[in-house]
Amino acid sequence: MNKLFKLLFAVVLLASALVACGPADTDPDDGLYGGRLVVYSPNSDGEIEGLLYYWGDKYGVEIELQSMGTGEVLSKLEAEKANPQADVQFGGMNLGVWLNNQDLYQAYTAEGDDLLPEGYQNKTGYFTNYLLSGSNLLVNTELEAELGLNITSYADLLNPVLKGRIAMGDPTSSSSAFAQLTNMLLVMGDGTYFDDQGWDFIEEFILNLDNKILGSSSAIYNNTYQGEFVVGVTYEDPSVALITDGATNLRVVYPEEGAVWLPSASAIVAGAPNLENAQRFLDFLISQEGQEIVASLTNRPVNIDIPNTNPHMIPFSQIELAFEDIEFVAENRPALQERWRDTVARLAN
Repeated sequence: MNKLFKLLFAVVLLASALVACGPADTDPDDGLYGGRLVVYSPNSDGEIEGLLYYWGDKYGVEIELQSMGTGEVLSKLEAEKANPQADVQFGGMNLGVWLNNQDLYQAYTAEGDDLLPEGYQNKTGYFTNYLLSGSNLLVNTELEAELGLNITSYADLLNPVLKGRIAMGDPTSSSSAFAQLTNMLLVMGDGTYFDDQGWDFIEEFILNLDNKILGSSSAIYNNTYQGEFVVGVTYEDPSVALITDGATNLRVVYPEEGAVWLPSASAIVAGAPNLENAQRFLDFLISQEGQEIVASLTNRPVNIDIPNTNPHMIPFSQIELAFEDIEFVAENRPALQERWRDTVARLAN
C-alpha cells in the first residue's frame, strides 16, 4: 500500500469515526435525540437558558438560536417560506399572530395538551401555549423618588412630569407592546377596544411619550433599569428577572385598573427541516418538567396547578386581574394596529 493510499485511507477512517460520533447518529437507547433544532425567538434570557438550552443539553440536540423581535421573526419566516430555515418559533405566538400568518406554520398538537386547562389548550391545532405572560409597569424607584412620584396605575402615566420619560414599544411590531395597548384599551375604556374613551386615553399617553417609541422589547426594561426612563411599559418575565438578578432600583407595578395575563405560545414552522426535534421540544414545554421549570423562572405556567416558586412574584390573589376577549382582539389585531399607527402619525404633526 503506497503512502498516498495509506493517507487517503486514514482520512476516510477518521471521517467515518467523526460521523459515527456526531449528534445525528446518537443511540436512541441512551436517552439522547441528537440532531439540530433551529429556533427563532423574541424570548428573554431566562426562557432561552432555562427551557431551550436546558432541553438541548439534556437530549443532545444542537441548538441554533436567532433572537429577534416578534415582528422580525414573522418577516424572516415570510421571506424564507419557499426554503424554510427554522424549525420552531419559540414564543411571540398567539391567536392573533396565527390568524394573520397561518401559512407560516404547520399543524401539531403537543403531547399532554389535553391535560391543560381548557382555556389554554391548542384549539387551532397549530400552536402550543406554555406560559402566561402578564402586562405590568417597571418603575425605576430612584428616579421615581427624585420626582416625588408613586406610580401605581395607567392613569399615572399621563402625569406631565413623565413626558418623554416613559419607555414604550411599538404595538405594530412587538407582541408585548400590542398586549399593553389592548390592556390599556380594555381597562381605560368601556371594554370594547374601539370606544372613544379608551382611545382618548391612548392619545394622551402617546403625547406623553414625546415621540419616543422604542424598537425592541428589551430596550424598554433595560433602559428603565439603566435610568434613561422613569417607567417602562413592559411585561412580567424580564421585569421580575432583573429584580431576581439583583436590580435594587426597580419595582414591578401591576396597574390598579387591571392587568391582563395572556398565554404565550410556540409553533412549528411550515416545512421545518428538523421536524421530529421540533415536535419533541413542544412536548417538553408543557410536560410536568417543563412547566415546573417555567414556575421556577420568572413566568407563570399554563398548568395552573403548578405554583410559582420565584420569591419575587406575588400571587394572582394580590393583583387586580382583567380578562381580555382574546378572540375579538385576535380578529381585530390589524385594525387596532392601524389605528395606533394612524394616531401616532397624526399626533406627530
